[in-house]
Amino acid sequence: MSARMRAVTQSEFGGPEVLRLVETARPEPGYGEVLVRVHAAGVNPVDAAARRSGLYIGQPPFTVGWDVSGVVEAVGTGVARLSVGDEVYGMPCFPHEAGAHAEYLVAPSRHLDLKPAGLSHVEAAALPLTGLTAWQALVDIARVEAGQSVLIHAAAGGIGHLAVQIAKSLGAYVIGTTRAVNHAFVRGLGADEVIDYSSVDFTTVVADVDVALNAMPGDIAARSVSVIRDGGVLVELYIGNAGVARPEAAARGIRVPFMLVEPDLGGMRALSRLVGEGRLKAHVSRVFGLEDFVAAHEAIATRRTVGKMVIGIVD
Repeated sequence: MSARMRAVTQSEFGGPEVLRLVETARPEPGYGEVLVRVHAAGVNPVDAAARRSGLYIGQPPFTVGWDVSGVVEAVGTGVARLSVGDEVYGMPCFPHEAGAHAEYLVAPSRHLDLKPAGLSHVEAAALPLTGLTAWQALVDIARVEAGQSVLIHAAAGGIGHLAVQIAKSLGAYVIGTTRAVNHAFVRGLGADEVIDYSSVDFTTVVADVDVALNAMPGDIAARSVSVIRDGGVLVELYIGNAGVARPEAAARGIRVPFMLVEPDLGGMRALSRLVGEGRLKAHVSRVFGLEDFVAAHEAIATRRTVGKMVIGIVD
């Protein structure tokens, strides 16, 4: 095992042009940590946000990336649940730096679960951040129950397409918004209704839902309040809406929590269980090589991604 590795890093904020593929020292696992040889890493909008402004992660230099799937190469003192050679996946350290867009990373062992045997590393790397976001929002925060109705905005996107499947696994009636070109895809995930947000105002065709899930900017959150039943829940995932007052929601007893996803072994095990049962699958729309980091960041900036994009590091 080489003492050096390649990593995508940056020394300033800016567009994709600030990113550099460099050779640097391979990290060593500390107490309670494991060293993972990264086989694949997911690409998410938060990667671009961190690159532009240091959102969550702080000042450069740093390496972005949180979704990871790979193989344990070394274990630190005190690690008993994982061993060298284990195939693992997870979302370590979020919102602090994990450095998944590199050939190796170190992570707390309990931020990783054993990779489901039926998934490739590319498929596994597409699940953790968006899958945990959807799981924590629907299960831990909204406490969705069978028979309830759930409105999921951007239902073909990274969070949305997994949220549709998770909500269905909970027995919910699912309504998704997405462009018309993605309707067949979202219905194939299990959505009961699909609305073309580019031609239909969802507030004119949706009413009295129990739960709404929003990760989009703009006025979608405010408009969603009007279609939620009294006492329902709007889970807000867009950081720009954190702390925004919703007078109508307060007056009608609607909870509007802002939720930031956290590393969660219990949540990862729940995702793994759904994968094993055939009820959850991440759709990978495009795979980039590590050296194609600029193209990956340009693509994620369009916010037109269907499913997830992944960087494949080991064939």
